[in-house]
Amino acid sequence: MSKIYENKNYYNKKMKKQVLAMGGGGFTMKPENLKLDNYLLSMSDKKNPKVCFIPTASGDDESYRRRFYSAYKKLNCETSHLSLFWPPEGDLREFVLDKDIFYVGGGNTRNLMVLWKEWGLDKYLYEAWNNGAIMAGLSAGSICWFDKGLTDSVTGKLLPLNCLGFLPNSNCPHFDSELQRRPEYHKAILNGSMMEGIACDDGVAAHFVDQELKCCVSSLPNAKAYYVSESNGSIDESIIEPKYL
Repeated sequence: MSKIYENKNYYNKKMKKQVLAMGGGGFTMKPENLKLDNYLLSMSDKKNPKVCFIPTASGDDESYRRRFYSAYKKLNCETSHLSLFWPPEGDLREFVLDKDIFYVGGGNTRNLMVLWKEWGLDKYLYEAWNNGAIMAGLSAGSICWFDKGLTDSVTGKLLPLNCLGFLPNSNCPHFDSELQRRPEYHKAILNGSMMEGIACDDGVAAHFVDQELKCCVSSLPNAKAYYVSESNGSIDESIIEPKYL
């Protein structure tokens, strides 16, 4: 965990700290299949939770934002979005702490990290998370919560990237749909540039509570999650059977 998040005495230690890390799917990839999105809302104890979409990694793409509103207006929630290119009026920290769920979209993870830290958004999200807000997202919006993630946003090649560290270890999305993901994730773990971690196929989400994996769920019948680690110089890839929603 980065030192910028440590020693904050205002955190409510009794609140559950939840993350839903999606390998792919949801409204972003399959707007006709909102099973993961419905599961995300079910993680909240609110009947009508306030869901905030953060599309920083896509450069706050307007069409992406419209797709979010189009999908989530069908669900039981109150929607908003956070743009750092056109930020909300007033205090950003107050805006963040008012929300119940944050959904982070895909795109360029490195740019997301740079902008969030410049604006202090990483600290505000960490505070909100420690006080019960749920963090979620897919692709860039999945790996950003871990110590490290495998991303092509640095040089165009799949390489490890230091992320926020809300969750320990590493993460790799799109494990079944992008052919180079699996071998490059294996390579990074074997050479020590990434620690062990969880990889998810498209349609699979890993649900963490208090920094530990509670379960994996899937919106697709044959999709899987995997715990990937090194053992005596070889890769150990253990299948985690998700619950089909």
